This record gives sequence, structure tokens and C-alpha cells, in this order.
Amino acid sequence: MTPIADVSYETALDLLADGAYLLDVRTDDEWNVGHFPSAHHLELALIPDSFDTLPDDVLIVCVCRSGGRSRRAAEFLAERGFETVNAEGGMLAWADAGCALVGDSDEPAIS
Repeated sequence: MTPIADVSYETALDLLADGAYLLDVRTDDEWNVGHFPSAHHLELALIPDSFDTLPDDVLIVCVCRSGGRSRRAAEFLAERGFETVNAEGGMLAWADAGCALVGDSDEPAIS
């Protein structure tokens, strides 16, 4: 298993500002309730059949609700040659820090 670094939401934001790709691996329902504006969505269960659609020339920051599923996604992708990190604390940490969210409602949230 490839070791994966856990990064704080602050570090993740810095990485995104430097051109990293934010991959949200939560379910469709979770995504629709609220997500980070620049995130790309691909459910964890779909990654094995769709990882070839992801960029292989930039760092991928994986995120989920709390960090467990995104860690599995990051490990899976790293084993296939992608450069990845895991967003520690997931979207809960981002929401707690007051990061802007978008979603299907007027008041996006993390469920």
C-alpha cells in the first residue's frame, strides 16, 4: 500500500490555489446538499471504473465527509500512479472553518 499524506483544509486550499484537483468522493446525495465550489465529483464506488477520466498530471486532493472514504480513494489512485493526498477531517472540517459551499439549496451544508 502506498503511504498517503493527510493534509489540513488550510494546506488543501493552498494546494488548490497552486493548481491541484479537488476530488469529492461522497455520494450524489451528499454532494447535492453541499460541496466546495471548485470540487469535481466522482463517488468512491465509481472510481475503479472511471479513474482513467482523472488528470494524471496534477496533484489530486481527495475529500469526503470526514476523511475515511477519501483516504481509500487516495490510496487506490496512488497505487495506479496518481499523485494524491487526503483532506484530513473531510468536508466537516472545511464547513467548520467557514469555507464557502455550494449545493442544491439556498443554504448548502454537509450532511
